[in-house]
Amino acid sequence: MATTLTMPEGDILVAMLEVAGFVLELYQLPGTGGAEIGTRGHGHIDHFALDVDDIQHVWTTVTGAGLTPLESAPVFLPFWEKGVYYFNILGPDGERVEFNQRIR
Repeated sequence: MATTLTMPEGDILVAMLEVAGFVLELYQLPGTGGAEIGTRGHGHIDHFALDVDDIQHVWTTVTGAGLTPLESAPVFLPFWEKGVYYFNILGPDGERVEFNQRIR
């Protein structure tokens, strides 16, 4: 599935590939967004995502552990047939760790 999403940073081209329950998300940031990733000294991986069954439970667990999400609440995106909710935290090297729940 490939789509273009309009986000605050501009239009993002996104492709989702699923094989045997494994999902690979590829995206291309607009303009300076992609160039900024290439300048990072800590690596060039922007983020990785973990699928979860209950985004609200994970939100409560993460915030209860004293971690600070980058979003003020789980965010809905119109991926897949019914959409997905996600939020991010920062990992130890500044990479984003995304938690997402695909709505089925």
